[in-house]
Amino acid sequence: QVALEDMYKFVKAGITTFDCADIYTGVETLIGKFRTKYQDAFRAGDLPPIQVHTKYVPDYNALATLKKEDVVNIIDRSLKRLQVEQLDLVQFSWWDYQFPRYIETAVHLSELQKSGKIKYIGVTNFDTQRIQEILDVGVEITTNQVQYSVLDRRVEANMTALAQKHNIPYLCYGTVAGGFLSDRYLGMPDPKQPLENRSLTKYRLIIDEFGSYDLFQELLQTLRKVADKHEVGIAEIASKYILQKPMVGAVIVGARNSKHLSSLQKLDSFNLDENDLNTISEITNRSKGPKGPFYELERDKTGKHGSIMKYNLNET
Repeated sequence: QVALEDMYKFVKAGITTFDCADIYTGVETLIGKFRTKYQDAFRAGDLPPIQVHTKYVPDYNALATLKKEDVVNIIDRSLKRLQVEQLDLVQFSWWDYQFPRYIETAVHLSELQKSGKIKYIGVTNFDTQRIQEILDVGVEITTNQVQYSVLDRRVEANMTALAQKHNIPYLCYGTVAGGFLSDRYLGMPDPKQPLENRSLTKYRLIIDEFGSYDLFQELLQTLRKVADKHEVGIAEIASKYILQKPMVGAVIVGARNSKHLSSLQKLDSFNLDENDLNTISEITNRSKGPKGPFYELERDKTGKHGSIMKYNLNET
């Protein structure tokens, strides 16, 4: 009930696009309940229309044998949960390229798009080479959801060139690194393990790739100076830094409740100037990484980044 009321406040304030996934337990169903509860307000125009970006993330155990009927079943399940006749955006993900059916599966999604079940197709956590392969078989990719932050700029190596060539904007997650890029961690000692949730564990590993916790603290101090100038928080500076990057369409902000509304609304009130960007670059130029193609570190199931993932969430 509280979640539905908070969602109402976001929509009323003009935040009308929500990111979810088939594997996020209960989220599609919750949004479906929201649509039903406020259907009269939508019809009357008291609430603006909402967009829901979901995902299609087949289980690791299914990758070798995936058929079109499996794709149809999950898409139909999302339609039923969200209580819609057409999905606004389906973002396709694939765990392991040793199973080559990702191209065939993308074509199946494209066929469902042509049949009217899907409006737009996006990708998430693919590397540049595989995105090109999917484009080459005629699948139209509208968006690309990527991890992109002041700590993690891997997409800049070669993916942004592809994004510009084919006009595929980024939808960016991890922009505030699960909350690490905020005033809450400024001057704080390195948090003790185990961390509160898997998200924090994931982004703490990215801090190690960036350089060290000490370098991360220097980054926070720098962001705080820029934030003082604009009278906002560190998280707003971290978000704006990415919003001003080439081909960024949006940042995805994990707002747990409506208390985050005021800080989100501040993002429209300022821009980072050349001095701000140069100040931030003095720190980021000292970073060690993360290196390599986008999402390569996370794709190694035996590595420290990949070993914390859950790969078969449709089975549970």
